Amino acid sequence: MGFMSGMFLGALFGIGIMVGWRHMMRQRSKNRTAKAGDIKLLGSLDREDLKKLCGDNFPEWISFPVYEQVKWLNKQLSKLWPYVAEAATIIIKESVEPILEEYRPSGISSLKFSKLSLGSVAPKIEGIRIQSPKKGQISMDMDFRWGGDPNIVLGVEAAGVASLPIQLKDLQVFTIIRVIFQLSEEIPCISAVVVALLSEPKPRFDYTLKAVGGSLTAIPGLSDMIEDTVTSIITDMLQWPHRIVVPLGGIPVDTSDLELKPQGKLMLTVVKAHNLKNMEMMGKSDPYVVAFIRPLEKFKTKVIENNLNPVWNQTFHLTVEDRETQFAIVEVFDEDIGADQRLGIAKLQLIDLQPEIEKELELRLQPSLDMMKIKDKKDRGTITIKARYHQFTKEEQDAALAEEKRALEEKEKMRNEGAINSTMDAIDDPTHVDK
Repeated sequence: MGFMSGMFLGALFGIGIMVGWRHMMRQRSKNRTAKAGDIKLLGSLDREDLKKLCGDNFPEWISFPVYEQVKWLNKQLSKLWPYVAEAATIIIKESVEPILEEYRPSGISSLKFSKLSLGSVAPKIEGIRIQSPKKGQISMDMDFRWGGDPNIVLGVEAAGVASLPIQLKDLQVFTIIRVIFQLSEEIPCISAVVVALLSEPKPRFDYTLKAVGGSLTAIPGLSDMIEDTVTSIITDMLQWPHRIVVPLGGIPVDTSDLELKPQGKLMLTVVKAHNLKNMEMMGKSDPYVVAFIRPLEKFKTKVIENNLNPVWNQTFHLTVEDRETQFAIVEVFDEDIGADQRLGIAKLQLIDLQPEIEKELELRLQPSLDMMKIKDKKDRGTITIKARYHQFTKEEQDAALAEEKRALEEKEKMRNEGAINSTMDAIDDPTHVDK
């Protein structure tokens, strides 16, 4: 009886094992099927779907296999970073300070580095994509991320305020850097390097500002002025198609093929505005318009006093360097004692224009181009413009390059003589404006 009971229990135990094993295998099979389905579903997602799931900071190689991971490069960069950071600090200070002065807003009389150190944390390159190379060039796009510990302090001066140290804290950078190497037969085999930031995905430079030993309120609007300066430098000098061209090798080299050249000009007529916001306690606003493509080439209309439905009918000639990516900006201001107030802003994508065909548009004015930061979203009225794009011939392009150089030199002269506060100020230049 004991033997039979043992046999029965042993058989029952064996059956239990078999049933459990089959259940486990079925479960694994179900899990594998489920995982395979998940992987298949994940593989079907496009860039926008992945952005919704992962946010804006996912590495480019996740959705684009053409971006190759470069762990070996990050290891080497971490080892070399103390030396790279030291050299880069010197280059940045020497090259960026003149740019800060050039793009300095009129509300600030001086903007320089008081302290500059890139810290001990190296940036990370999430992936690299090699572009189809042109003859004599190697082009690559780098998915660049940096959440470092730099020590960056700006010395800011304004009318009636001594130098106020402003620290940039919690700096984080997310961007795609395009690097183009121009090859040569002479050692070091590279004659020049082009550096630019791709406009898509949009470069992100996140930071906070802190006044050292003072208050940001000592200079009204200081945070906005510094943020506008940083944004202008990035979009107007570094964001593709704009670029920095650096000759290498210590010998003269022709980099004209690498530099950005004017493609054409935009004839922009500011016709009128309708139902502008009134900024005055008594009477009505005194509006005028500033029009530009690049911040260093700004032109303004005459002021129409005490009018919320002004008519200007003034035409501006604006240089276009890349019709596919650039846009024209029109800003309406209220002339006032002290700082003029913005009544509204609008932009026109140049890619929407056909060469030599004039287009009339009524644009809705907004408080800012970045509406995420604006609480007051009330209607600001409209502005009517006419726009016509002209493509340059080779002769016109050469003349435009010379004129661009002359205009910048003239603005620098005006700034030095005190006629304007900054090269960012809008002017009424008769060579660019039809009245």
